Amino acid sequence: MSNLFDISGKSIVITGAGGVLCGEMARACAKAGGKVSVLDLHKAAAQKVVDEIKADGGEAIAAECNVLDKDSLIAAKAKVNAAFGSTDVLINGAGGNKKEATTGPDMSFFDMPADAIRFVFDLNFIGALLPTQVFATDMVESGKGCILNISSMNAFKPLTKIAAYSAAKAAISNFTQWLAVHMCQNYSKEIRVNAIAPGFFLTDQNRFLLTDEKTGEPTPRGKLIIDHTPMDRYGKPEELIGTILWLLSDAAKFVTGVVVPVDGGVSAFGGI
Repeated sequence: MSNLFDISGKSIVITGAGGVLCGEMARACAKAGGKVSVLDLHKAAAQKVVDEIKADGGEAIAAECNVLDKDSLIAAKAKVNAAFGSTDVLINGAGGNKKEATTGPDMSFFDMPADAIRFVFDLNFIGALLPTQVFATDMVESGKGCILNISSMNAFKPLTKIAAYSAAKAAISNFTQWLAVHMCQNYSKEIRVNAIAPGFFLTDQNRFLLTDEKTGEPTPRGKLIIDHTPMDRYGKPEELIGTILWLLSDAAKFVTGVVVPVDGGVSAFGGI
């Protein structure tokens, strides 16, 4: 049974892998025997993850990369191919929000600047589309591969305040389904495209929106999230790994076009 979940020897590219969640994915994939390319806008963050992987006996390289710049992605792909050969797996992990695209006491919906909304949408959606255009060419040539996108609970139930991020993640879920069909119908039945939709995890981006910086207690928004999570807690980054290894491996050989919640029950809870 262990062979069913085997990803050893696969060349795995992860964007945004200098961050908390995707960094955990990179370390886990390397520990499972994958050859991991850690792509991030911030080279130092990517290198830190690579150093951790190598210290644990894994194989990894770091590549500075802007997911909104196709030339940057092409340069990163050349580095990946030189180190590990053809790409077998792409995890589109880069994403995020922007304060100026978030409503609140200092930002009315009617005053949100289009540039901020466009940045958030581009980072999350175009930032998955462009890497797929660049790295999935290897999969088309080999006739097999796996693409994993990162959606969100926002795609299931839009959260208050973050209109641009919610819309972008809904686009990711739709794109995942579209691309899964497109790859099967036009290129290979063995190129699979899926997504995970994480629930609420503490990251560098949201930590002090959800917990008080001084006391560590939940903020009002953080408490609301916990109250609507049946498991009554935030997720831990390592709790994404089982689902990811399943989707990347032959254990999910007949699974394509799905968005899998990893959310502690948020998507199942009606609020009453």
